Amino acid sequence: MNDVSLWAVFLNSTIINNFVLSLFLGICPFLGISGKLDTSIRMSGAVIFVMLVSSSAAFGIHTLLVALDARYLELIAFIAVIASTVQLVEMIIKKTSPALFRSLGIYLPLITTNCAILGVALFQTLRAYSFLQSVVFALGAGLGFTIAMALMAGLREELELADVPNLVKGAGLTLMLAGVLSLGFMGFGGLGG
Repeated sequence: MNDVSLWAVFLNSTIINNFVLSLFLGICPFLGISGKLDTSIRMSGAVIFVMLVSSSAAFGIHTLLVALDARYLELIAFIAVIASTVQLVEMIIKKTSPALFRSLGIYLPLITTNCAILGVALFQTLRAYSFLQSVVFALGAGLGFTIAMALMAGLREELELADVPNLVKGAGLTLMLAGVLSLGFMGFGGLGG
């Protein structure tokens, strides 16, 4: 059992060790979906849901596999839970909002391979978090993902209206923005462990 306070776990996963801008996990949707703020926020909602479900399941799986002395099955079990949760989210979004389903495109099923979600399950296990700490950690990581997506989407929407030189339009400018955002979040690194 880890004795870190819930507030410290939340702050650490949201800001200090932001999964996207400090740990560089979950970059695929960060660069691919962040063109529009509305789509980014909805994608972030799906990621938060998958993180919470997979984190809760990962805690139970880890406890069970440690009791059975079969920890070697953890990774495959975590991936199976994540893939199942993403399929559930995909079916729900397809039924409730076909327009959102089309706008998310290939990035929605790619949540399955989003390393940030697998990272939540693995990091909470490595840090020996309690169940409540695991849920707070997943919620903080999801909120951090949302912050990163919203910042990037807001900047990209504003830059559509700006007179940008042709040399840096498109992917070049997106990568420069990601680098500047990352530098800003790396500055929070001195606040915690």
